[in-house]
Amino acid sequence: MEISSILQGGYNHPLARQWQAQRQLDKNMLMYPIFITDDPQAEVVIPSLPGQKRWGVDKLEGFLGPLIKKGLKSVILFGVPLNCQKDERGSPADDTEGPVIQAIKKLRTLFPELYIAADVCLCEYTSHGHCGLLHEDGTINTPPSVERIAEVAVNYAKAGAHCVAPSDMMDGRIRAIKLGLMGAGLGNRCTLMSYSAKFASSLYGPFRDAAGSAPSFGNRKCYQLPPAGRGLARRAIIRDVSEGADIIMVKPALPYLDIIASASELAPNHPLACYQVSGEYAMIVAGAKAGVYDLKTMAFESADSMLRAGATLILSYFTPQFLEWLDEEK
Repeated sequence: MEISSILQGGYNHPLARQWQAQRQLDKNMLMYPIFITDDPQAEVVIPSLPGQKRWGVDKLEGFLGPLIKKGLKSVILFGVPLNCQKDERGSPADDTEGPVIQAIKKLRTLFPELYIAADVCLCEYTSHGHCGLLHEDGTINTPPSVERIAEVAVNYAKAGAHCVAPSDMMDGRIRAIKLGLMGAGLGNRCTLMSYSAKFASSLYGPFRDAAGSAPSFGNRKCYQLPPAGRGLARRAIIRDVSEGADIIMVKPALPYLDIIASASELAPNHPLACYQVSGEYAMIVAGAKAGVYDLKTMAFESADSMLRAGATLILSYFTPQFLEWLDEEK
């Protein structure tokens, strides 16, 4: 054999195998998605999302306290209003007594070092379940949708969110939110994380069950990206960078590793997030239960693929397990 053919000597030892990674998973890279409902005492199991629950604000200290002791650094909040009066413009989204704003304030008090991101969308709060305001014919009315989404984002920032993360995919909302934050004196104090390349995926089912956010009619294919639309994703990433996004996100993760790689190329100076969505998580858990593979091994393999593609931040329901597993790896 030629000398250049001998590679296995470089990874024959477990430690040497770790050295082959350009980037290794650590606790700072993990953001935990949390579902906050408007019953302060709620602790409700989500059957389609194994191990996850809807939480009331009065339960957050007992739930998150042990995770923070294990090294949890950041969370992203999703509101699940079950007792409010929804309307066509999503008025409950930034209700000061609503679950998200109450949770932001509570967490800022309880855990001053915890980084708090807030998902910004209207679908959980609109009577029709779509992510924006509608024309009379049921199609998206973009200008007022963008205005309303920016308003909600600014109000989350005013409540104390360290990061606002619009997931609606409306054209122009990043610029509108950035200007809104600047106008409120928060442009230098609140991170803007854009769901830049969010695809119309089949993998959102458990999330919609958890958040009660399925549309009452139609679908979201006219504003979420088509799964085959690599060029559209690249254009959306470039657009959101130019409009002021501080972090770029790709969602889902595993089926779109090529898009994560493209985002790393197109926005090399930005942190790059990916969302290991509910369906990805549920599939990995189901496969492990069926004996197809070991859960821990497969969870790490999936995360490693995202890091390899270029991600620097992973939103994952595996975060509590990763906190423990990473300690075991030491």
